Amino acid sequence: MKLTFKVNLLLLLLLLCQSIVAGDNPKREFRGAWIQAVNGQYLGMDRDETKRYLTTMLDNLKRANVNAIIFQVRVEGDALYRSNLEPWSRFLTGTQGKDPGWDPLEFMVAESHARGMELHAWINPYRARTKGTLRLSPAHQFSKHPERFIGYESQLFFNPSLQENRDWICKVVKDIVSRYDVDALHIDDYFYPYPVGGKEFNDEMWFKKDSRGIKDKGDWRRDNVNRLIYQMHKTVRETKPWVKFGVSPFGIYRNISSSPTGSDTKGLESYDALYADVLHWVNEGWVDYCIPQVYWEIGHTAADYETLVRWWAKYASNRPLYIGQDVNRTVRAADPKNSRSHQMPAKMALQRSLPAVQGSCLWDAASAAKNVGRYRDVLEQHYHSSPALMPKHKFIDSKAPKKVKGVKRIKADGNDVLVWITPNKEDTKEMDKAVNYVVYRFAKGEKVNLEKAANIVAITPNTYYNLPKGDSGKFTYVVTALDRLHNESKGKKVKVSF
Repeated sequence: MKLTFKVNLLLLLLLLCQSIVAGDNPKREFRGAWIQAVNGQYLGMDRDETKRYLTTMLDNLKRANVNAIIFQVRVEGDALYRSNLEPWSRFLTGTQGKDPGWDPLEFMVAESHARGMELHAWINPYRARTKGTLRLSPAHQFSKHPERFIGYESQLFFNPSLQENRDWICKVVKDIVSRYDVDALHIDDYFYPYPVGGKEFNDEMWFKKDSRGIKDKGDWRRDNVNRLIYQMHKTVRETKPWVKFGVSPFGIYRNISSSPTGSDTKGLESYDALYADVLHWVNEGWVDYCIPQVYWEIGHTAADYETLVRWWAKYASNRPLYIGQDVNRTVRAADPKNSRSHQMPAKMALQRSLPAVQGSCLWDAASAAKNVGRYRDVLEQHYHSSPALMPKHKFIDSKAPKKVKGVKRIKADGNDVLVWITPNKEDTKEMDKAVNYVVYRFAKGEKVNLEKAANIVAITPNTYYNLPKGDSGKFTYVVTALDRLHNESKGKKVKVSF
């Protein structure tokens, strides 16, 4: 019998009958999704088509209670936003430097926030030209300072050893964070280039010229990246202290064959091949969250998913840890213990069994939004059946905003609406302002418990909530306020009868 590993109705019923029910879903959990530009999905679309494509994706992800969008805005020393520093990306129009007539980052910040989602601006710091780029704009940094770049195969990279390049990258970071209301600045796994056919990255001249007393070139390269990470984090924190700085490294840090504390894997290593010492950044507090890209399957011979998730949970818990999930690979692979299912249930069960893991991020957002293998259905009906607050970042700020005021039910255009007054005053400091609100709903006789995720009916930037039509009975609603770092105020109650 030929098996297919799509989630079917039988699997959905099995999931809904499992012991884990909606009430057991965590109240706080990072639920992110990456929206990339590098694959060229916007090419051939005009402004309105691209906006419709993005808003449809956001709507579908919102249905699954995704609460963070990681949106790629710098692919190759370019910009998917209006910049005076770098040229418009070719991944918008097909031509680098051509104005698309709108600002995708500005649009996505507004659309994400309107849905109660965070927006993380995702940049690639070093990559300056990808394989398909045939012409660089005169406004590109390579056109102005070619001596600061190193070619590798068909790609081009900002030379990681040069302080001028670190300063430039941080200037771009400061520009984004200062001008846009982003919730985080995000970088992925592209540091030194992925090795191609054993070909060496040609930076020997710079190593000899300025080794800083470091004898091993690998250690020198890691120090180059460390210096950038430290400077980027410092830049973000000094520009807007509430904006987070996150990294999404390659899923293998080191194999056990390279280090006694490495994972029992046999793949390419972030530390030794890409020169990214991620654990150093986590332990030094230079990043505010970490999302390793654990894209493999449970049972993968070289990089077993469970082995890697447990490894990251053990060694990288000094900062919030989320797991990067590959949607397509997950739904293509059979659960080793249940051939009727793909691997999503097993992966989610593992993730939630480890206290150090506080959520996950979906690669890629389009696959989840399109419901590949009914992945989104299962999130919506089971694992994300209620909204979730973000994990706390107490090391940045732990002070909660003040309570909302005046919670009451009113009639508006024939609808029942719950309204309240923001606690913000003109002199409220930015870190203390309420920016979102959580609405809880409890049936008559039900104990009010704000730790139960199943009672959350909305997380919204609005100071109102449309009550369900056709409802009957008596309910207690509680409204709390959230600040930019998701510290939650005390609740304000109101009783509603229908």
